[in-house]
Amino acid sequence: MLDKSRLYAKLDNPNKDKEMYVILETGGKQYKVAKGDTLLVNRVSGKKEAVVKLKNILFARSGNSYHIGKPHVKDAYLTCEIVSHPRARKVVAFKYKRRKGQKTKIGHRQDLTELKVKEIHIG
Repeated sequence: MLDKSRLYAKLDNPNKDKEMYVILETGGKQYKVAKGDTLLVNRVSGKKEAVVKLKNILFARSGNSYHIGKPHVKDAYLTCEIVSHPRARKVVAFKYKRRKGQKTKIGHRQDLTELKVKEIHIG
């Protein structure tokens, strides 16, 4: 069973807002991450312990300097390590029409990838 708290980026250090962080877009969702954070995203191809570059950086902050993308920050990327490839909990869609004998049950499990942020590169 997948822990819901793992669906969001884990903040190990509460003072990370003062350090470098980025807002990243992947799989149609946006995540705020800093170096050392782990996050669950939609499945990214690659084997366990492989290194992945994520280039869709929307916003970056380093100390007092800000980098805002139009829509992405130029020459900025994250270097992440693939920790595992878990699957989310099953979502069941059950459709039913009364007195018609019509019912449909469909299940779906989303494939996910757990990533650990190794480095943040801002061009």
